[in-house]
Amino acid sequence: MPQITVSGVPGLPEVRPGDDIALLVAQAAPDLRDGDILVVTSKIVSKAEGRIRQDSSRTAAIEEETERVVARRGDTVIAQTRHGFVMAAAGVDASNTSPGTVLLLPEDPDASAGRIRRGLRERLGVRAGVIVSDTFGRPWRHGLTDVAIGAAGVRPLEDLRGGADGYGNPLNATVTALADEIAAAGDLAKGKLSGVPVAVVRGLGDLVTDEDGPGGRVLVRPADEDMFRYGSADVVFARRTIREFSAAEVDPAAVRRAVAAAVAAPAPHHTTPWRFVLLETPRARTELLDAMRDAWIEDLRSDGFSEESIARRIRRGDVLRNAPYLAVPCLVMDGSHTYRDERRNAAEREMFVVATGAGVQNFLVQLAVQGLGSAWVSSTMFCRDVVRKVLDLPQNWDPMGAVAIGHPAAPPKDRPPRDPADFHVTR
Repeated sequence: MPQITVSGVPGLPEVRPGDDIALLVAQAAPDLRDGDILVVTSKIVSKAEGRIRQDSSRTAAIEEETERVVARRGDTVIAQTRHGFVMAAAGVDASNTSPGTVLLLPEDPDASAGRIRRGLRERLGVRAGVIVSDTFGRPWRHGLTDVAIGAAGVRPLEDLRGGADGYGNPLNATVTALADEIAAAGDLAKGKLSGVPVAVVRGLGDLVTDEDGPGGRVLVRPADEDMFRYGSADVVFARRTIREFSAAEVDPAAVRRAVAAAVAAPAPHHTTPWRFVLLETPRARTELLDAMRDAWIEDLRSDGFSEESIARRIRRGDVLRNAPYLAVPCLVMDGSHTYRDERRNAAEREMFVVATGAGVQNFLVQLAVQGLGSAWVSSTMFCRDVVRKVLDLPQNWDPMGAVAIGHPAAPPKDRPPRDPADFHVTR
């Protein structure tokens, strides 16, 4: 086993815009060796690169640095930066900087690490690695720790998949974040309050590479691989109408989890007005869609539409026919009140319709959170008797559309911008 030492680099002056960090480190630690890994806190990199905002409030800076808000509670904002990092306040920091200023993250932490590495080679002739670190909080864990946001000349990941542990068990998911481990180790020597912004990790020369390498960006998990992509602030916006599906199968258990979310919706009189018919076999889907198509054609012909116009409208149903899974949400009025006044009876039904819509929305959002796309199509509402007959449903079940479900074949188009101020009034 290698002997690893971690030591801070004392004696560095206050870093100012335009300073050369490699020069400052070379003067403070002239004994750097080949194979050493330098851990540099991002704050001094930001200062040297002029990433300082003259602003006593972080709010405007956070908004500018935020790609999307993941979660918000009071004044605390967890945001994704343009780098792809998910962190508090989009990495905007008001500590360790003069009053009235805040620090932004480096524009390109990997490029910053590369410049420091080349500067050390020019001044000391050493083959060292460089990690730019910053402090992150973590879901489900108290406390902060440093991680690598930039790297150069360091192998950032170690992929152990395909190997075996000491008992011969195959390793199927083990990819170690080496750069994060080194960053955290470096922080033990730097400390948060000691004024030592740089540490040297010695004994891991086998992780130092000749080329700068892929950098810290490979530590950011791509969105399509991230099971926790949606935070509390944007989970509702995860739902998008998807009309093109891949051939991948849909996990029935995922749909049932979506049903569990649906029946958590509010409803009048403590009732449960939701029922979901899950069409899991191609035969069931084809029988329903063929019967609906025939009923639709008959209706269109009776309304005087031409055959060409009918064919064009029928093609709109392709989103249901091409989906690998269908669900038909139904409304039941069990528990509703009956009044002598028809106006009140109509209002009673409207309450149940609204509750059904709330259940379907929960259903769609939960599908999206699990990585499934969906499209809620109203067509079953126009031929309820046909749907009840084909699916052998009770007469009091009212089909409220059909939901096409599958894995998206392509990302959805961007939503048109909508200003919430256009949709509310204040009294």
